[in-house]
Amino acid sequence: MSDIPEGVIERLSTYLNCLIKFQQNSIETVSSERLGESSGVNPAEIRRDFTYFGTFGKKGVGYDVDTMIQHIKRILGSDEPHKIALVGAGNLGSAIASYEGLLQHGFHVAAIFDIDPNKIGKNIRQLEVFSVKDLPQITRSANIAIGIIAVPPAAAQQAADLLVEGNVSVILNYTPALISVPAGVQLHNTDPVQQLLHTLYYLSANEKGLTRRKRHSPSGPRRSKKT
Repeated sequence: MSDIPEGVIERLSTYLNCLIKFQQNSIETVSSERLGESSGVNPAEIRRDFTYFGTFGKKGVGYDVDTMIQHIKRILGSDEPHKIALVGAGNLGSAIASYEGLLQHGFHVAAIFDIDPNKIGKNIRQLEVFSVKDLPQITRSANIAIGIIAVPPAAAQQAADLLVEGNVSVILNYTPALISVPAGVQLHNTDPVQQLLHTLYYLSANEKGLTRRKRHSPSGPRRSKKT
């Protein structure tokens, strides 16, 4: 599946989220039009995306929700549990550890680490917070392949280095810090500020468009001159 466009893989996770909501609402089948309304993706594009993996739907009936969830989870590799090492036990780290959506998609926070002596030894969601000094040994022994960095930016590179030392092969960086990892380790940056700046471009463009339309629109009804 290495020849599948990255955009298709990204949209699969969106489809999965929508299908899980349909399942929770006891909806058994769904059309590409309804899935499009929920996901914000054109129905024709949804049907094209699914052709990369085979034919799932039935004409005139739609897609079986339970079957589609199983198929997409298997394609994404989330049909089996994946353990996560979470670095950072502050507000962001605690929120990530408590997020129920991780379990729905096959992710399990298996270990939490921090450098703060006041946090080490305490529990978050029944998980003990360990010292970052123990991170490499614990991640290696527990075969943890995914790491999440939720620490202050100044500590992000150190956290990444410890995860790499612990044989973690996928790292999600939730900080604005620019960190480097060796070849063979996948790094994904998810800085919310960066995402907001990206959306500001469209917000600004929309506001400029509205301003131009107001500027060129008539200020009010014109009165005809009497002759």
